[in-house]
Amino acid sequence: MECCRRATPGTLLLFLAFLLLSSRTARSEEDREGLWDAWGPWSECSRTCGGGASYSLRRCLGSRSCEGRNIRYRTCSNVDCPPEAGDFRAQQCSAHNDVKHHGQFYEWLPVSNDPDNPCSLKCQAKGTALVVELAPKVLDGTRCYTESLDMCISGLCQIVGCDHQLGSTAKEDNCGVCNGDGSTCRLVRGQYKSQLSATKLDDTVVAIPYGSRHVRLVLKGPDHLYLETKTLQGGKGESSLSSTGTFLVDNSSVDFQKYPDKEILRMTGPLTADFIVKIRNSGPADSTVQFIFYQPIIHRWRETDFFPCSASCGGGYQLTSAECYDLRSSRVVADQYCHYYPENVKPKPKLQECNLDPCPARWEATPWTACSSSCGGGIQSRAVSCVEEDIQGRVTSVEEWKCMYTPKMPIVQPCNIFDCPKWLAQEWSPCTVTCGQGLRYRVVLCMDHRGMHTGGCSPKTKPHVKEECVIPTPCYKPREKLPVEAKLPWYKQAQELEEGAAVSEEPSFIPEAWSACTVTCGVGIQVRIVRCQVLLSFSQSVADLPVEECEGPKPASQRACYAGPCNGEIPEFNTDGADRLSGGLQELDVLYDWAYEGFTKCSQSCGGGVQEAVVSCLNKETREHADSSLCVTSRRPPQRLKPCNLDPCPGRWETGQWSPCSFTCGVGLQTRDVFCSHLLSREMNEMVMLADELCHGPKPSTVQVCNRFNCPPAWYPEQWQPCSRTCGGGVQKREVLCKQRMADGSFLELPDTFCSAPKPASQQDCKQEDCPREWLLSNWTECSTSCGEGTQTRSAVCRQVLKTGVSAVVNSTLCPPLPFSSSIRPCMLAACARPGQPSTKQSPQITAARKVYIQMRRQRKLHFVMGGIAYLLPKTAVVLRCHTRRFHKPLITWEKDGQHLISSARVTVAHFGYLKIHRLRPSDAGTYTCSAGPAQEHFVIKLIGGNRKLVTQPLSPPSEEEVLPGRKTSPKEALQSHKHQNGIFSNSSRVEKWGLTPDVGSRYDDIVSRLLEHGGWPKELLASWELQDFTERNASSEEDPNAEQALLHLPFTLVAEQKRLDNILRNLSQQPEELRDLYSKHLVAQLAQDLFRSHLEHQDMLLKPSEQRFPPVAAPHKHVSSFSTSLRTSSREANGGSRRPHRKPTILRKISAAQQLSASEVVTHLGQTVVLASGTLSVLLNCEAIGNPRPTISWVRNGEEIQFSDRILLQPDDSLQILAPVEADVGFYTCNATNALGYDSVSIAVTLAGKPLVKTSRTPVTNTEKPAVTVDIGSTVKTVPGVNVTINCQVAGVPEAEVTWFRNNSSLGSSHLHEGSLLLTNVSSSDQGMYSCRAANLHGELTENTQLLILDPPQVPTQLGDIRALLSATGLNFPSVLTSPTGTQLVLDPGNSALLGCPVTGHPTPNITWFHGGQPIATAPGLAHRILAAGQILQVANLSAGSQGEFSCLAQNEAGLLTQKASLVVQDYWWSVDRLAPCSASCGNRGVQQPRLRCLLNSTEVGPERCSGKARPAVQPTACNRRDCPSRWMVTSWSACTRSCGGGIQTRRVTCQKLKASGLSTPASNDLCTQHAKRPVDTQACNQQLCVEWAFSSWGQCSGPCMGPHMAVQHRQVFCQTRDGITLPSEQCSALPRPVSSQNCWSEACSVHWRVSLWTLCTATCGSYGFQSRRVECVHARTNKAVSDHLCSWGARPANWQRCNITPCENRECRDTTRYCEKVKQLHLCQLSQFKLRCCGTCGKA
Repeated sequence: MECCRRATPGTLLLFLAFLLLSSRTARSEEDREGLWDAWGPWSECSRTCGGGASYSLRRCLGSRSCEGRNIRYRTCSNVDCPPEAGDFRAQQCSAHNDVKHHGQFYEWLPVSNDPDNPCSLKCQAKGTALVVELAPKVLDGTRCYTESLDMCISGLCQIVGCDHQLGSTAKEDNCGVCNGDGSTCRLVRGQYKSQLSATKLDDTVVAIPYGSRHVRLVLKGPDHLYLETKTLQGGKGESSLSSTGTFLVDNSSVDFQKYPDKEILRMTGPLTADFIVKIRNSGPADSTVQFIFYQPIIHRWRETDFFPCSASCGGGYQLTSAECYDLRSSRVVADQYCHYYPENVKPKPKLQECNLDPCPARWEATPWTACSSSCGGGIQSRAVSCVEEDIQGRVTSVEEWKCMYTPKMPIVQPCNIFDCPKWLAQEWSPCTVTCGQGLRYRVVLCMDHRGMHTGGCSPKTKPHVKEECVIPTPCYKPREKLPVEAKLPWYKQAQELEEGAAVSEEPSFIPEAWSACTVTCGVGIQVRIVRCQVLLSFSQSVADLPVEECEGPKPASQRACYAGPCNGEIPEFNTDGADRLSGGLQELDVLYDWAYEGFTKCSQSCGGGVQEAVVSCLNKETREHADSSLCVTSRRPPQRLKPCNLDPCPGRWETGQWSPCSFTCGVGLQTRDVFCSHLLSREMNEMVMLADELCHGPKPSTVQVCNRFNCPPAWYPEQWQPCSRTCGGGVQKREVLCKQRMADGSFLELPDTFCSAPKPASQQDCKQEDCPREWLLSNWTECSTSCGEGTQTRSAVCRQVLKTGVSAVVNSTLCPPLPFSSSIRPCMLAACARPGQPSTKQSPQITAARKVYIQMRRQRKLHFVMGGIAYLLPKTAVVLRCHTRRFHKPLITWEKDGQHLISSARVTVAHFGYLKIHRLRPSDAGTYTCSAGPAQEHFVIKLIGGNRKLVTQPLSPPSEEEVLPGRKTSPKEALQSHKHQNGIFSNSSRVEKWGLTPDVGSRYDDIVSRLLEHGGWPKELLASWELQDFTERNASSEEDPNAEQALLHLPFTLVAEQKRLDNILRNLSQQPEELRDLYSKHLVAQLAQDLFRSHLEHQDMLLKPSEQRFPPVAAPHKHVSSFSTSLRTSSREANGGSRRPHRKPTILRKISAAQQLSASEVVTHLGQTVVLASGTLSVLLNCEAIGNPRPTISWVRNGEEIQFSDRILLQPDDSLQILAPVEADVGFYTCNATNALGYDSVSIAVTLAGKPLVKTSRTPVTNTEKPAVTVDIGSTVKTVPGVNVTINCQVAGVPEAEVTWFRNNSSLGSSHLHEGSLLLTNVSSSDQGMYSCRAANLHGELTENTQLLILDPPQVPTQLGDIRALLSATGLNFPSVLTSPTGTQLVLDPGNSALLGCPVTGHPTPNITWFHGGQPIATAPGLAHRILAAGQILQVANLSAGSQGEFSCLAQNEAGLLTQKASLVVQDYWWSVDRLAPCSASCGNRGVQQPRLRCLLNSTEVGPERCSGKARPAVQPTACNRRDCPSRWMVTSWSACTRSCGGGIQTRRVTCQKLKASGLSTPASNDLCTQHAKRPVDTQACNQQLCVEWAFSSWGQCSGPCMGPHMAVQHRQVFCQTRDGITLPSEQCSALPRPVSSQNCWSEACSVHWRVSLWTLCTATCGSYGFQSRRVECVHARTNKAVSDHLCSWGARPANWQRCNITPCENRECRDTTRYCEKVKQLHLCQLSQFKLRCCGTCGKA
């Protein structure tokens, strides 16, 4: 080959001569090799498992001997044998067991590892020292040595490597890897010294993980080793290692040797489970354990492929990464697994250039300019230019036509399109005086478009905040200029002088005096109140203003204070005392004295510290320092301290713990709390949270990325598409994609083969039911006339679409009746012209009434005219009339919601122009249309539910029970609920809120709902609603005629003009948002009075004089509205008539507000809140109830019965009166109405000055059975899991208190709240905690708590590891058994002890009681027992027949109880001699029968291991079947085949032999054997396969791939054929050497070579990471043109990049030396040293 490459055209003749010589030499070698015949097929393997040998033969065809061997070998069946297969050498020895040796039979055992002749079959007679060579060589495939793979072949030991190849020297390393380098495991060695004690009886020595090898442990000392195992499937086991031997523990071989002073444990491995080696205390002395093993490294770093290029053009770069790979599970895991092994070094990322082609031109824009306006809409612009970027990264501007293939970016855009801030003035305050002229103020705020208080409003347009006001009451001034109450006290005047702030006529901040220090020593806090006040010049009084009205900074309302040291022993320095001390020293004529010299440094830099005065001993004359001993110690001045640095510490960032990762793979997020806080006082250690802007320095991150590694591919199904049909069998599809969630959070779509799990279905059947039968109508025919009235017709066919999708025509009787109007209808064309008269068009007309009807009481039938809207009660019959002109009434057609109407069981369509609905249901609500030719008119029907709420029309018609539920809410509850659901103030848009909706049918819903909510209706009407609800609940009860008589003057239906309601809606929509609530209440109340008044006037005109109403009668102590006074008397007298039916009590809820008769007396009804003021002298609480028998009224306060006194009175009408109320009277008052049929109760709240009030209950509640629990706040609730718990928090206060719920002091969301109560569904242990309800309003707040405890009844735990650990911890090596609900059993020997475990869990922890035979264990006679582990373990000692029986444990707590049991049986095992086993031979001299031993327990056979400690009875085998065997045929092995192919023969010898009873075998006549079996054949055909050879064609053209300069490849066909020329499949010739089918040849097309360009500039000027690139291309040598790169692949491709400028950068400035630094920063690669050096400038900023 090398010769060919160096050949040139000038040496062509020499080259041809060389080829000729080479061909001759090759031909002579073929002649020499050709003396051999082809190799024969491989023989069968000598073994089926465990590694055998196979051979192949060939014969010499020449007349003289051939060189080489005629046989070759290879290994085969290299799979492990099953454990029951046994040793191969032992099988060969046992084959001689039935052959006499020196006249005697022996049982032969193998002798292995013979150093002289390992391949001979040497065996030893069992029980003797006799060793005999039974065969000169073992069978092929037998191992030479037991611990080696070397095998015997033809009597010689052949080397076999770990790769199972003959002659291979490959060896396994310590890790078990063939030809490995030992890097996949690590050597672990160490020493353990026991530290056991009486309380700690065992300890763990070392944990050896799965897959470890070459384990060796040596224990020296008195203690004992034992093993615990855990498989990968979670199975656990234990091995005690009680005796020397080789054991199989979880399929791992364990060799254990036990000596008096040591123990040795060996395990070759690999281990098939995790082994935990433990040591058990067996003596007083300590033990040491030395261990060594090789631990597999199952987590390895694996380098990834290059990431996608950072740039699609213009030159980018791409990196590799490293991921941690689990070799055991073959998947990628978290990096921390690989960090566990120090041997694992994470590969560094590799960097290479990519996509070096220049980029096309692109648009590039500058940043947007600032917006031209900060609000109200502005514009901003930018410059856009067309640029190109070259390979060096330089960007230059080019002509715009080069970028025209992409749209140009916009250069102008709108910005800040929101409204500008504007001034918002609030309501005026009351006048500052009660007489004469004063001032009033208001707050004016600057509000932005979001409704937030902000700045930016123009001061020039700010409305004034102060104006004069005049009170018409005249003032009487005293003689003094200043009123007495206006004079300030002396201390306040002094405070003003101290602060330098006095009240003036301009609003200003006025601080009060500082409070006392909060501590008596150390650093504390002083506080004061700072108010915004103004002096009113007219009345010379001071008025408080809102803080916003005072300009300038607000004075501090808090400061630090120091109250001296806290030790109490050293007094604070006193100046007078110091002077006296100094004077005393002067009197003494001493040279040295003590003196103060400044203060020490402050002990704290902020938050309050202390400085101590420095005391030194000085020379009085020279003032120099002297030794302290020269000064008198007793005269040392006292310690002097002073506070310092009292300012609060500056804010600092505090961080919380990271939350768990949001995803387990891909990329997840962790969050934490970060807040700004500062230390307010070190003495009190008080921390205060601050705004973030008050903390200096960057805020720590609140979020970080976690689990950033790729997820395994998985299926991601999308949502099912809608079914293709609504019935009749359709399909619905969805897309199921195989995706992988990547480490950057994105999803990568993969081929389906990447997802190993079964793919979810992407298509399923749906709507598999038959469609309802329906009429298939044709199109209408043309009108039968050309003018005037005519008719149109159409045909109909009854069809049904089956579930198979097939449409079938069925009998027309199966379809619903088809009305006549469905197949024929009138048609109206232009009127026909009379002769002689012009044509005039007279269209039909329908008369309409534009009114709104509201049904207030039950009525059987109502008649209406089209054009209106009716709000009706269910079960009412309705008649709609369609009055027409110029139209034939039988031709009128009716529709409902656009669907044609026909007569049915519930709806009648009459021919006289009316429609009747028999009993209204929710499905009847809708829009009804009557059509008279082209004219149409509509009528809308809506339903009012039993709770006075509008019923929304369902999508599918519900049952009547759904609309009229059995449980009726009270009117107050209904109105409260309705306020939130259908109220005018629902959260909707402004247009929808006031009924101005496009849907005319819903136009008046809100205002009608408001009318139904109205609390000012007569109480008889409200009571009638209650009566209606009661009647509906008790359907069997009869209507009360007396009650109907009492309601005679109340309206059935209110009627309002639509025009009147339109005006109300229009007025409300024009009101400001903040005033609509007030206006709506006023207008609705006015509307209700007008409607009721018009009804009464209409009633007066209809009544006769004798039927006129009674005059009003006033009731004492009751003040009622004039709205319903006229109705009281008639209703009461009517109720006193004939006997009424029995009814449960019902308390009438009053919606009207509390009435104040005077400044001191308050009268109210239930359902309201009473506010006690300082002048309240009397409160009267009314409670009216209906029911038969008459209910008994009782009162309770805060859950306790009221004790009546001379101050708290029960009035004759059952109302409750409180005289001179005090603060102790505050609370919830509940009126209870009771009779024989049931009870009813309603509460009313009495608060002090409007402060919040919460209804509480202190009674603990324990629930173990009910599915739901409802309690008031304040109690303790204990319940079992799975229960729905409702905690009510009924609050009161004026204004209404706002309720906030907390759980463990953390605010709860609205998901658990239901109508103000807290609803916890399906509670579990995670819901346990303290729940708090906080009620707050302007006057204060109140918090009540309820503790929720989840009871867990006693039950058997799913995992029994804890109870087993308790049994082990007792240290008692007794038999044990666990109790169970069904019972367990333990059989023991007499005198044994046993441990019984009672596994149980529950909360609170159950109490456990043990029983024996149904009696408590303590009372069981003669039973030695001990209770351990808080009752979970019972130890029973010295068991006898009397102490056996059933033991049970009873576990109980508040939630329930559980009984489990176990039985102890005291029995013994023994051996029994059974019948003889079958004879081992049918004839000859080898037959014996062995007596069979059985282990029995009470005559029942059990496993023999039960009798392992019992003495076996002596048994002797018995000879049997010792007789001559019948004659049988004996055959030898087949001879070799006479031919290697084409058909030969082979023979063997067949003789008749007879085995005597003595064991000798003698020849016999063939006739004797023929009587028993047919004679075997002695000749057979062999090697029937054809004699084949390889044939080949001539060489083809030289056109293959280039192999070198001018050198290509040419091919020829090679095929298999017989010697007769018949072509065969190539497999037939596989045993013969195949001729070559390709060779090198000369080709001009391969005259190519690599051409390189110059290197680019280096990417770095210094360092060791700069590189440069160049262009490398394949060109033709003659044309010098570029060709495909694969033509040059025969030569190594020159490098297209290299390192450059490898010089140190120490003396250079910190700057970037590559143009990829921005990408490096974005990818967070700055922490890698190679990127940090090259991008010093960018990474330094990062």
